[in-house]
Amino acid sequence: MPITRRDCLRIGLGSSAVLACGNAIPAFLARSAHALDAENASRPERILVVVELDGGNDGLNTVVPHIDDAYYRNRPQLNVAAKSVLKIDDRIGLAPQLQGFADLLERKQLAVVQSVGYPNTSRSHFQSMSIWQSGRLDATLATEGWLSRYMDVKAPAGTLDSPAIHVDDGKLALALSGGEFQAPTVNRLERLERRLGVSSAAGAEEQRTQLDFVLGQQRGDPGSPLRFVQQSTLVSFASSQRLREMIRMAKSAPAVYPGYGLAERLKLIAQLVKARLNTVIYYTRLGGFDTHVNQLGRHRNLLAELGGSVRAFFDDLGKAGEADRVLMLVFSEFGRRLEENAGAGTDHGTAGPVFVVGPAVRSGLHGPYPNLVDLDDGDPRHAIDFRQVYATVLEKWLSCPATNVLPQAFELLPIL
Repeated sequence: MPITRRDCLRIGLGSSAVLACGNAIPAFLARSAHALDAENASRPERILVVVELDGGNDGLNTVVPHIDDAYYRNRPQLNVAAKSVLKIDDRIGLAPQLQGFADLLERKQLAVVQSVGYPNTSRSHFQSMSIWQSGRLDATLATEGWLSRYMDVKAPAGTLDSPAIHVDDGKLALALSGGEFQAPTVNRLERLERRLGVSSAAGAEEQRTQLDFVLGQQRGDPGSPLRFVQQSTLVSFASSQRLREMIRMAKSAPAVYPGYGLAERLKLIAQLVKARLNTVIYYTRLGGFDTHVNQLGRHRNLLAELGGSVRAFFDDLGKAGEADRVLMLVFSEFGRRLEENAGAGTDHGTAGPVFVVGPAVRSGLHGPYPNLVDLDDGDPRHAIDFRQVYATVLEKWLSCPATNVLPQAFELLPIL
């Protein structure tokens, strides 16, 4: 029985399989596949980059209600001084460490969605993150993520590239798990170079000549599994050639990024975007937001890393002429409580802001201001279901019917 493209992607034989390979790939095979790569290379019209803020970001110290007396009464030590806030309007502003986001807002490339959450919020990291990543409130029953369901419905046609790539050094995110396709994981350029088997060893030219001959001999009947596996292997090595060229270009004309871990991961994503992969989804994370004690300095540093990294990413893509086809979604599993605790930190809360970034957004504030008087067990109530954000991204950016991915229909938001 002929192997289909979906079979190939599911078992990891696609061109992005090079990213998931643990051993070095013989670089001399790449030249044999280069012509095949030229036939298949294209680029998706729209790409989604997801940044997960792991641990529960303190939304009130991120998007600051700088004229709200209730905010300052409940946070005598942890408040962000009104005079230092990067104002969005006369009520709300960004923390001063988010200058990068303020710059993007000035360019009309940042949408701030306020008061985002879900009913009966779980304050468990595991449970709440599962809800956000699965798109289901009954997350204990979830076996696949919302982006995985999207890939099953809308994987790009006419290519063997993986629909999604996980750029991190941790476990594959649930959002990408459980579906038909296996998203490869890579976390840094140096490791990618090793996996591509970049080498200048003596004798490589002779190996190239011999393998050019071997791979030039077609085996199996047209449409047969043997012929398919051979062609799939060539496409994998073709992707290797593309990515090796990307590495050379990156080293010859390096983009300017700050020295943060998130910046390095976003830099790699930008390089993969510019390498013309047909990948539509890139997923990465920034951890450390579980700030129960000594929050002030830690949270400021995290916000500086977030803002500086994201701005550098869009600066890089803008210079390369690629920014218009990229949208970024930044979320966390929950916010923090309004009242600071005795440990100079904040405990698990409910609603918080979500950021949508890129030239396609309707820039500015969206959704109601957090109400710091009418609380849900000490926390601001959610006013926007996070799946409204997902539905809007699916429908308006990825051209995918949201009801094919989410458990029900949700009202779309005017953010795109």
